Amino acid sequence: MNQDSIKLVEQYYAAFNSADMDTFLSLLTDDVIHDINQGKREIGKAAFTQFMACMNHNYKEQLVDMVIMASADGSRAAAEFVVLGEYLQSDEGLPAANGQTYRLPAGAFFDIRDGKVARITNYYNLQDWIAQVGG
Repeated sequence: MNQDSIKLVEQYYAAFNSADMDTFLSLLTDDVIHDINQGKREIGKAAFTQFMACMNHNYKEQLVDMVIMASADGSRAAAEFVVLGEYLQSDEGLPAANGQTYRLPAGAFFDIRDGKVARITNYYNLQDWIAQVGG
């Protein structure tokens, strides 16, 4: 496994967990591809920044029990983790928020280019999340 890619993904999630959006976003390529769980594909750091602003407004999350793997050449990586979250503000098309907490297994897949995240694809069970927040 490629240790540089593993370190990059560790930095990515450490910045997420500490709400350090400047560092978090600096780890992305300008043309980053973001495959949103059960949603559309967005391209570019500006779109990702806007997505994260919405997420940080509506949710408070910490990622724990992290396991990270990388291909030998470092071009791809994957992470499995548990999301510990609180639903702060209602998100469009989803159940109403009133501070519900949730614990959700999740995973992510990465393409890595020039030492930065070039693609992030997130997966979790949306129906499980909806059941946990009372939808």
